[in-house]
Amino acid sequence: MKWGFALAIALFVVLAALTSNAFLTQANITNLLKQMVTVGLLSFGMLVVILTGGIDLSVGSVVAFAGIVTAGLVAHLPIPLAMAIGIVSGIGFGAINGALVAWFALAPFVVTLASLTTIRGLAFVYSEIPISPAQPAFLWLGTAMIGPVPLTTLIMLAVFVAGSVFLEHTPAGRSIVAIGGNAETVRLAGIDVRRHVLGAYILSGACAGVAGVILASRVGIAQPSVGVAFELDAIAACVIGGANLAGGRGSAKATFGGVLVLVLINNLLNLYGVQSFWQQVLKGLIIVAVILVQRTNRFRTA
Repeated sequence: MKWGFALAIALFVVLAALTSNAFLTQANITNLLKQMVTVGLLSFGMLVVILTGGIDLSVGSVVAFAGIVTAGLVAHLPIPLAMAIGIVSGIGFGAINGALVAWFALAPFVVTLASLTTIRGLAFVYSEIPISPAQPAFLWLGTAMIGPVPLTTLIMLAVFVAGSVFLEHTPAGRSIVAIGGNAETVRLAGIDVRRHVLGAYILSGACAGVAGVILASRVGIAQPSVGVAFELDAIAACVIGGANLAGGRGSAKATFGGVLVLVLINNLLNLYGVQSFWQQVLKGLIIVAVILVQRTNRFRTA
């Protein structure tokens, strides 16, 4: 993450602290740390797909499906097994998306848009009404604290750390980045492009599955309608972090910075009591402003 971006985040935090008495309270900070988990996990998975030159619009629907299936299975299966099935469902959907994009050369936008509606429909087929987990112990994952930090936040941070190492220091990670730059050159170098593209979508599906399980555990209820537009927040976090939607440029560290900016915006608007529809307007304008500043800086350094 560039120092200028880190400084902007620091200034954002200072502004929030000076303009809202509730911002630095323990309750708000804990709530902020919990809320960033879902968008953080989705953003990392989205980043990996974007690096290949693709997109995954289905992640919000996968969150809903994984959450409601896990909550439903808790009544009949051990909690770890139910959670594993929810996560595996996300991996399965990611594998289907990846196979259609890599082996059938279908447009990622079209494939994942179709998946978005299909998976959402499957969530409603499983249950048209919200499901409350039958076992209270299911809520432990979403509410457990390690000192002052939520366990789920530490899980998300571990994903970003491992993901950063993967993208920057492993042959597979570097290949994913290179594919977004020039897939044909990578293929001529003897690298299996289709296998790496498939892996990127599987990783995105896995992140969405984990996010769905964690979200259901945190809020104590799973709904088939949850996750609408989550994919847009994930894409926004990647773009704020400097990722190129055409592929080939982006990093886990910068994307985490984008997640911080996005979550801080949401948190501040809630603290200010801004109505939800105005929140959407203001958040959109702020995101555009951040992207314009980044674009201007790139032109100056080019």
